[in-house]
Amino acid sequence: MTAFENVLIANRGEIALRIHRACRTLGLRTVMVYSEGDAGAAYLRQADQALCIGPATPGLSYLNQTAVLHAALASGAQAVHPGYGFLSENAEFSAAVEAAGLTFIGPDAACIRRMGDKVAAKRAMREAGVPCVPGPDRALPDAEEACLAIAGEIGYPVIVKAAGGGGGRGMRVVEREQDLLQAIAVTREEARRAFGNPELYLEKFLDRPRHVEIQVLCDNHGRGVWLGSRDCSLQRRHQKVLEEAPAPGIAADALARVGERCVAACRQIRYRGVGTFEFLYQDGEFYFIEMNTRLQVEHPVTEMTTGIDIVEWQLRVAQGEPLTLEQAAIRSQGHALECRINAEDPRTFVPNPGVVTHWNPPGGMGVRVDSHVVAGYRVPPYYDSMIGKLIVHGATRDQALARLRTALAELEVSGIATNVPLHREILEDPAFRAGGVDIHHLERWLDQRRAQE
Repeated sequence: MTAFENVLIANRGEIALRIHRACRTLGLRTVMVYSEGDAGAAYLRQADQALCIGPATPGLSYLNQTAVLHAALASGAQAVHPGYGFLSENAEFSAAVEAAGLTFIGPDAACIRRMGDKVAAKRAMREAGVPCVPGPDRALPDAEEACLAIAGEIGYPVIVKAAGGGGGRGMRVVEREQDLLQAIAVTREEARRAFGNPELYLEKFLDRPRHVEIQVLCDNHGRGVWLGSRDCSLQRRHQKVLEEAPAPGIAADALARVGERCVAACRQIRYRGVGTFEFLYQDGEFYFIEMNTRLQVEHPVTEMTTGIDIVEWQLRVAQGEPLTLEQAAIRSQGHALECRINAEDPRTFVPNPGVVTHWNPPGGMGVRVDSHVVAGYRVPPYYDSMIGKLIVHGATRDQALARLRTALAELEVSGIATNVPLHREILEDPAFRAGGVDIHHLERWLDQRRAQE
């Protein structure tokens, strides 16, 4: 780890601007890369330097490792921040950045590779005492009889998962023994095509879990802390829609026990930087499912409740600074919620790129908007439809919900369709207002809404 003064931000949109602001706080210069599809975006003017790295297609620009590295070297950048998505969890890219004599702002390639393989990650977590979903920490064998025996030992229903999967892809729920082998065959081929890794594993399928996360921050000197919990259960097709911190209705001592185990696991695998442990939570028990070895979209709710700038610390740790945060001093104060604002039809969820003719974000006590959008911004059709995040904080969950309701009423976007009306409707759902809904709740709610139309 060496100090650096110039950071290349290998991402786009709101997260590029978020990282830029943290760099500015620390007095660091920034280089933003962009594709032809993002040319002319106002946020690019904030950087000290902006370089075009290719056509709009992500594979020819933001996912083009060679182009990103050439931009870093040509600009004089000494470090690369990958943000989230794109190359953020690519072990080969991390290794290439380090091999070029630059600092990768994130964990090393070995950690990314190990935690990106769900089987290896599960094995490592079990060794560290982190609770895991019932099921063997080894890949499924090829022999059909052995697969049937493993599933029978776990007990149906089971879920077949791709070892290299993510984002809700490469998984199938199997309710009956007679359906298992077909599910394995289909998922194995899907995994081979999508992830280049046909390995699968089996776990017990939990029918009504919540999605609870633990945020960690670790330095390169063996120190680590966990920064509270998040609940990300409001999902559609395995994609998060609204997140909050802390996870409501879970005892502080239970969270502390699992948080401490997460930090212990980080020490065991020599993890550095920020990371997130994702758990299913059901019947008072935590079950590890995966670790994200990067900054997450929902990090602002943790920042709002802890008062800790996670991105700033990510940069400081990458410079080799030791953590000065003490676990005993970290407190989760109040409650925060985050709405992902997407350029999409709020009923059909079809993306709706186009020109934003009017943009009026909300303000007031406890309100934060992370977005790169301004009036006149053209939402390109080539990338994820998220155009911003609306985050609110209150002394209590009820106060945070009230502030979010007000902020959503104030938020004005014209020229494109957004999911803002959906968020407004969600806040009127009694089950969500009560807190603690499971990961299937939003899809059930949407089905009921469609049936009533």
